[in-house]
Amino acid sequence: MQCIFIFGPQAVGKMTVGRELEKLTGYKLFHNHMTLELLYPFFGFGQETWRLSTLFRKEIFQAIVKEGQLKGIIFTFVWAFDQEEDWEFVNEVKSLFESYGSNVVFIELEADLKERLKRNRTSYRLQEKPTKRNVDISERELKESIVRHRLQSSAGEIKHEKYLKINNMHLSAKEVAVRIQQHFLK
Repeated sequence: MQCIFIFGPQAVGKMTVGRELEKLTGYKLFHNHMTLELLYPFFGFGQETWRLSTLFRKEIFQAIVKEGQLKGIIFTFVWAFDQEEDWEFVNEVKSLFESYGSNVVFIELEADLKERLKRNRTSYRLQEKPTKRNVDISERELKESIVRHRLQSSAGEIKHEKYLKINNMHLSAKEVAVRIQQHFLK
């Protein structure tokens, strides 16, 4: 099984690239809002949503590797590099997949703030992520997150050998997916 982590800041195109990669590979997409949208109506974006979302994700990953039925999984998320708990989560999930013989790949996407603000308003994003439909709040959170957290890795910070950083500002999601496929999924 292959496990592909696609990460980067909000509205960089993780889910859209993941969907295109899903079409190319037959892997299943598990984008970060799948758990968040489930919990938001009960807890907002409070601490309980984040706690339960992490718990659900870990349980889903454990079930996936134990069942061993999937060809591959694509997981998208926002990685706050300044937060130790994000590093712990990534390392725990990576270790889980590797312990079952899975090949783990890290893909980091980057685009500037102007482009991300534009993407934050796309119909596909708003269709798939109801909590982003109040665009004013979503944009404010996107801008504030830049001040609160470091959402892009520093040069040499990701030590994993199967890692690729892609500036996707001027690339379509399909072009990025093809690049990932050519680089890691030969």
